[in-house]
Amino acid sequence: MSKAYDNNNVFAKILKGIIPCQKIDENKFSLAFTDINPQAPIHILVIPKNPYIDFYDFTKNATSEEVKFFWELVNEVISKKNIVEKGFRIITNSGKDGNQDVPHFHVHILGGRNLGKMIS
Repeated sequence: MSKAYDNNNVFAKILKGIIPCQKIDENKFSLAFTDINPQAPIHILVIPKNPYIDFYDFTKNATSEEVKFFWELVNEVISKKNIVEKGFRIITNSGKDGNQDVPHFHVHILGGRNLGKMIS
């Protein structure tokens, strides 16, 4: 049984213009904006504009064009924030055990300092 998309989640409200965001960039299928609770000097969220719950839902159900535009926007943000050379981390959480807070697929782009090892 698949989960139903929650049209009232915070990212859905951002996409509808109900909640404002600090937009970094966007394209036809995706939006990038600053995280309101940054965990690094650079902390950007990239979300698809269509309703996908998590990474699995997105990669299974999005069109190839949506996937292409999504990852192109991720690269645009990385370039725009000048973190190509020094490095960055991309994180996505899925489901309860993955500690996904918002049930709308998104990636976190973190950079601007050494982020340390995630796993030792």
